Amino acid sequence: MFKLWSKLGAFAGGVLFGTAGIAILKSEDAKNLYTHCTAAVKRGCDSVMKTATTLKENCEDISAAADEINEERMRRKEEKEIADARAILASHGENAQIEEKNS
Repeated sequence: MFKLWSKLGAFAGGVLFGTAGIAILKSEDAKNLYTHCTAAVKRGCDSVMKTATTLKENCEDISAAADEINEERMRRKEEKEIADARAILASHGENAQIEEKNS
């Protein structure tokens, strides 16, 4: 019998506490707290978005600079290959002239 009254008392206390809790959560002070917390979260979100935008812009700048470096390296490599090919052709041309003179 004691267990039954104990359980009923616990239930009644929970209902009372829950009702009081709902009243507290609906109060102006609670709404003010929710508003300030929401404003803080939005400020944090704005800060994160600004940081993300800055990071994205920096990454784009780095990528563009890397593309320019690679294009310059390819241009120099092609120029070197052309110069090497001309040197080989000139060398073969001189060798052919020397052989013609010796013949």
